[in-house]
Amino acid sequence: MGTTTVDERKRELRRHFKQVRRDMGEAARAEADERIEVNLTSLPEYAGAEVLLAYLDFGPEVRTRGIIEHAWAAGKVVALPWCVPGTHEMRWFRVTSFDGLVKSSLGVEEPEPLDETEQLLGTGQRMMALVPGLTFDASGYRLGYGGGFYDTFLAKFDGISVGLVREAQFSEDLRHEGIIDAHDLPVQLVVTEERSVRS
Repeated sequence: MGTTTVDERKRELRRHFKQVRRDMGEAARAEADERIEVNLTSLPEYAGAEVLLAYLDFGPEVRTRGIIEHAWAAGKVVALPWCVPGTHEMRWFRVTSFDGLVKSSLGVEEPEPLDETEQLLGTGQRMMALVPGLTFDASGYRLGYGGGFYDTFLAKFDGISVGLVREAQFSEDLRHEGIIDAHDLPVQLVVTEERSVRS
C-alpha cells in the first residue's frame, strides 16, 4: 500500500470514527466515560502509579477530568502536557487544580510551562500515561489526530501507557487496515467502558 493510499485511508478512518463519536450523542458518551473512569481507577496498574500523565479532554474526547480528580484525591502527582511550539514534542507540568490553565491556539487547555512545575520523565517514579485517540485496537495500536505528539512521546516513555476509548470506537486490528507502520508504538493497556485489554 503506497504512502498516499495510507494517508487517504487514515483520513477516511478519522472521518469515520469522528462520525461514530458524534452519533453516540452526549448522554451516551458521558455514560460510557463514567464507566471508563471506574474501570481505569480499579486497575492495579493505576493503584501502583505515583504519577499520572493525563491529557485534558477536549470536545467529545473521553473525559479525563474525573480521573484527574480521583488521582488528586488518591495522593498521586498529576501532570498535563504542553505542546512545544513548532515541534512534535510535549513537556509535562504538574497541576494541583484546573485553575490557571491557558488555552492554546487550538483551544486546548494547557498548563503554564514553568520550570518549577515540570515533571521530567525517567525519574524512577512509577508513571502512567493516558493516551487519547480516535480508535485503539486489541493490540494497543491507535489512530490519533495526526499531530504526531503522542508517537514522539511513546517512543521515549518507559511507564505504563493506557489508551482510553469507547467500545463504539474500538477496532479489532488496525494493522489489517494497513495504517500501522514501524514507527507506530502500541499502548500497553486499552480501557473501554466494558473491558480492559492488555496488549
